[in-house]
Amino acid sequence: MKIVTLLGAGGKMGMRCVDNLLKSDYDVRYLEIDDSAIQRLHSVGVTVSEPNEVIPISDIVILAVPDVAIKDVSKNTIPKMKSGAMVVTLDPAAPLAGHLPHRDDLAYYVTHPSHPSVFNWEDNEEAYRDFYGGIDAKQTVVSAVMHGKEGEVWEIGNALTSIIYQPVIKNHKITVDQMGILEPGFSETLCSTCIKKIRDALDIVVEKGVPEEAARDFILGHINIQLAVLFGELPIQFSDAAIKALERAESILFKEDWKKIFEKEDIMKQIKAITD
Repeated sequence: MKIVTLLGAGGKMGMRCVDNLLKSDYDVRYLEIDDSAIQRLHSVGVTVSEPNEVIPISDIVILAVPDVAIKDVSKNTIPKMKSGAMVVTLDPAAPLAGHLPHRDDLAYYVTHPSHPSVFNWEDNEEAYRDFYGGIDAKQTVVSAVMHGKEGEVWEIGNALTSIIYQPVIKNHKITVDQMGILEPGFSETLCSTCIKKIRDALDIVVEKGVPEEAARDFILGHINIQLAVLFGELPIQFSDAAIKALERAESILFKEDWKKIFEKEDIMKQIKAITD
């Protein structure tokens, strides 16, 4: 039985891990310093340990803390870990920013959920409403071995991933650099921005006099079919009129150099912005 220590156990990501780790065979220790977060842990029957007692004996240490805090937290944590243990982060930003102290005798594993797909079909209400994942809805994960013996680290990390993000249908093995392209580049910098503008546009449409309920139903339905067409879920194409509208709008809505957000230099600027 491996000893797992979860730092930031009472935070947003930490509590999601707690719920699933409580159902696992791991010997889990929980660390938290925020009073309200400690109370959340107490409400699910979890007690907080002392860092100096549990970190040196842990086989796996999960850093479930915000990106802006990982630099300081890891600086105080990683030197205390025993040789051969594994550092796990739940996002690639801090590792890519160089905020994890490196020890050659430790393994480093990075993992992040894809979240349940918009094309998932779930047969019960709880799974259907599990938009984040980790409760009932099926999801995939992306993970990377940052340092250590590839096969051994992957085996241990993959087993942990299958617990904290369950139910996991696939763990995609990629590199940490590729994870950075996916997040923040693809998912946050591009997709979150575009989707926010769609949401902002709903308010504009309502201001123009369209009833809010009608506008919301209309656009969410259109988003669903548009995603299905563009991502190959249906063997059809957009209408000629829709294609003309799309082609006209792209040059109005997007700068010519928008693709630069996927270049390494810009990815690092994005990471710096969210970790400093």
